[in-house]
Amino acid sequence: MRIRPLTVTATAVALAAVLTPSGPIEGTAAAAPSGLKGDFNGDGYEDLAVGMPKAVVDGRAKAGYVNVIWGGPNGLGTAGSARVSQSTAGVPGTAEAGDLFGTSVSAADLNGDGYSDLAVTAPGEQLKDTGTDHEGTATVVWGSASGFTGGLTAAKGDADGRLGRLLTVGDFDRDGHDDLALSTEGEEGGATLLRRGPFTTGSATDTSLVEGYDFGGARALVTGDFDGDGGDDLAVTYKGMEIAGTHILSKASGEWKRVWSTGDFGNAIASGDFDGDGTADLAIGQVQPNPEADTTFCEDRLGGAIAVVYGKPDTTLGGKVVCTTQSSPYVPGTAEPEDNFGGALAVGDLDRDGFDELVVGVSHEAIGAEADAGSYLWLAAGHDGTMTGVGFNQNSAGVAGTAEAGDLFGAAVATGDYNGDGYPDMAIGAPGENAGSGGVWFDASSEEGTQPPVTSVTPARLGLSGAVEHGGVLAR
Repeated sequence: MRIRPLTVTATAVALAAVLTPSGPIEGTAAAAPSGLKGDFNGDGYEDLAVGMPKAVVDGRAKAGYVNVIWGGPNGLGTAGSARVSQSTAGVPGTAEAGDLFGTSVSAADLNGDGYSDLAVTAPGEQLKDTGTDHEGTATVVWGSASGFTGGLTAAKGDADGRLGRLLTVGDFDRDGHDDLALSTEGEEGGATLLRRGPFTTGSATDTSLVEGYDFGGARALVTGDFDGDGGDDLAVTYKGMEIAGTHILSKASGEWKRVWSTGDFGNAIASGDFDGDGTADLAIGQVQPNPEADTTFCEDRLGGAIAVVYGKPDTTLGGKVVCTTQSSPYVPGTAEPEDNFGGALAVGDLDRDGFDELVVGVSHEAIGAEADAGSYLWLAAGHDGTMTGVGFNQNSAGVAGTAEAGDLFGAAVATGDYNGDGYPDMAIGAPGENAGSGGVWFDASSEEGTQPPVTSVTPARLGLSGAVEHGGVLAR
């Protein structure tokens, strides 16, 4: 039995032994949509979208596709999956070499019908028949009771902007329609852009500027209500040649305003209420100081550090800052150079006690003599905000597989109630598994009891062809 710290507990969830083979794009039909975020077919179970931008489609290298693993009563890997690409009927565009469809994926009900829809980007897309520019596109694919039913091109990039390496969804302009926040990258700098909703057939694909970065770009985006006004705000962490930082941006007044800022930046960010006080907190993974600044949140950063900036009522992130590394007390592992601790982050209230836990990927951690085998852990905050937790790798008892060099276990992490028991579960990506074919691991969470095994969901189990680095991109 795995012991969870603080109030976090675990219970048994029975896992089926037989896998339903990967099926067509249809999913298991439901009588009515569940309204759950991430439930694309409305059957009451959250599904997991896995982007594979380097996958082969119709013989075209790096055309890319999204593998949607259906949730079910036994979690991920037992109810089959669907494959969505630009060769799928009803999905705009054409699968072409280098499109990188699936670079970023997100789940949200973008047309208000109760079914989650799939937002997916292809930054390698070329919109002109001639030239070498890669403008990039963002696409919305509609969910329904019968699975995915076509979609629309939501946004198009300009020049060689490579729109869409990053994506997050939220109603940033408070008009009742979700919007897409997207990154773009050019030779002389990048930007964060907004594609306003609603998303309807024939709607404009125009974007507007949120903020730009000279000779650099955004590294991560996340949505959260950081000022407690009930609306969505945008968190951005970025790095340029001479600029760096992390911002909270609000469009509540009609114009974008920075309502909180620090010179520290990271490679991953996540929002959750870790101390249970009802305000949103911000976790910055792989945090680094602005080279032009005199101060930083985390002086000790060996192997990677996570800065959790706590919220405070009636303000934006006005609480304390707590740093966590693998040298911190009651944090598994040993801090070593290049571990990539905090390189991937996800959030979920795993035991439903009102305190969110932080799921952390450590993709380059050595397990014994196996370099870059990887691990994951989850952290829970004590009353003083200090994070402690437990960790696992493929050599841990009850975890499928064997830790091998280059697996990159923990390169991406996600949470969702994939088995429908009311408790968020964890999904852990290992894009280096099986010589780069990759895979996803399903870790079920529930109330109490013997911890069920952590099972693997690989392309071979799902019957996928052309898979490359499965598990490297997970919708959160």
